[in-house]
Amino acid sequence: MTVEEIFQTPIFLAPMAGVTDSAFRIIVRELAAEKNLLMFSEMVSAAGLHFKNEKTLEMIKTLPEERPIAIQLFGSNPEICAEAAEFVENFGSAAAIDFNMGCPAPKIVKNGEGSALMKNPVLVGEILSAIRKKISLPLSVKIRLGFDEENLNAVEIAKVAEDSGADFIAVHGRTRQQFYSGAADWEKISEVKAAVKIPVIANGDVKNFDSLDKIFSVTKADGVMIGRAAQGNPWIIGNFLKYFRTGEKNLPPDSSERKKIMRRHFEKLLEIKGEYIGVREMRSHAAWYTKGLRGGAELRNFFNRAETAEDFFHIIEKADF
Repeated sequence: MTVEEIFQTPIFLAPMAGVTDSAFRIIVRELAAEKNLLMFSEMVSAAGLHFKNEKTLEMIKTLPEERPIAIQLFGSNPEICAEAAEFVENFGSAAAIDFNMGCPAPKIVKNGEGSALMKNPVLVGEILSAIRKKISLPLSVKIRLGFDEENLNAVEIAKVAEDSGADFIAVHGRTRQQFYSGAADWEKISEVKAAVKIPVIANGDVKNFDSLDKIFSVTKADGVMIGRAAQGNPWIIGNFLKYFRTGEKNLPPDSSERKKIMRRHFEKLLEIKGEYIGVREMRSHAAWYTKGLRGGAELRNFFNRAETAEDFFHIIEKADF
């Protein structure tokens, strides 16, 4: 898949640990009806691949229904990251390699990975250059504005990424220090866009059609990435793509359609992960699906007490939104 092909569908689902797994990605793709929409995997540890960790190896296995997909790697050792990227490319299911320098999780940052790399432009260059030498797939990078307010170096990091062979870059409009608090700074993303020649994807605080318009207008970005707004709202990617192309604003699904989507999502979880894990993971998704709906709090209590697939399907069927 070429970079030009990737940006023909310029609305992207952000990779979110514990959210955007195979089942969720398949639902998003089905609702968007876009076979060439590039999806992103959850973060995959380069070290985990190096040591052939069984759970990590499972994370790079994908289904035909979710492809094309970019496998997102994280790590801090250039040789191990490059080895992992080469392994993923040779594995054969990835359309691109994405490298994470945006994750703010303490356990990731403590290891010098994720957004901790924003503090070390030299190491960033070494990692990306090493990966570039090992792969022929498109290479993308996910960054933040900086580690904290005193170190807003997204432009510097973006230039390093470009010079090291990255084909495009996604910028979350917050620092690591902010995590997900405060407002995303789209003006700072526009500075990144102006500083590099490779395509830039803007990320942060896009929740509706108005904010989609505004982030494109402010940042002049080539694409937009949707994160938390997609939780319990997997139709948002398809709706935004349609609006981007036609100006038509699809209404949110009615109660009947929402229940149909929830059932389909749960069925895929059961198919991929089995009943025990599927039921427990669907509890979180059910909470997002019902957030803000009439009777949502009571429904969430029912979902959290569900122990079997049959329980879950029964609650969905009887729900009155």
